[in-house]
Amino acid sequence: MDTTLFVVLRTRGPAWDDSKPLEEQLDWTAHAVFMDDLFARGIALLVGPLEDTRHALIVMRAASDAEVVHRLAPDPWTVSGLLVTTMISRWQLRLGALPSA
Repeated sequence: MDTTLFVVLRTRGPAWDDSKPLEEQLDWTAHAVFMDDLFARGIALLVGPLEDTRHALIVMRAASDAEVVHRLAPDPWTVSGLLVTTMISRWQLRLGALPSA
């Protein structure tokens, strides 16, 4: 697997219900299973919402921006419009370490 790192910013989309917490959004379980699988396969390395914002951050391994888009496309929250990807950027990790590919 390619070891290029990407930082991905995802934002609440038009289907997000602001009256409900994260875990009560439509298809929460399916989204969690999908993200757990990316994590288990070493593709998504760090994942989580950014506190007090409408955003979530993912650090991913991929060969290209297009691969990031491809990998996130089947996420139930992408399909339903609960999350939209607003930024994909290659990331150079200078200090620290992430698990090996």
